[in-house]
Amino acid sequence: MNRKNFGELLESMQEAGEVVRGTKQASRTWSVEAGHRIQTQEDVQGLRHKFGVSQSVFARLMGVSVNTLQNWEQGRRQPTGAARILLTIAYRQPALFRETLEESCPELLHA
Repeated sequence: MNRKNFGELLESMQEAGEVVRGTKQASRTWSVEAGHRIQTQEDVQGLRHKFGVSQSVFARLMGVSVNTLQNWEQGRRQPTGAARILLTIAYRQPALFRETLEESCPELLHA
């Protein structure tokens, strides 16, 4: 990194510090509206109840352990990565989720 780039970076970092401390207004702000995302244990537990399956069946449908599902439902952990995306799809499109599960693992939904 040359001196000019380093100077610009240092200036940006100082400006960011001022914004965080509230001594300077940010020049730009962004907000992202992503719709509903699975964020609470009630979301996970509610989905499981909506599909009418036990914790062990829902855990198998999600490809996680029962302990992981229990941690989500009790608020000790939050779903991340692919599990969070799959839960969001189940929340937003329950019919599609159920149809997909019935095609790929009907034995679990009818257990």
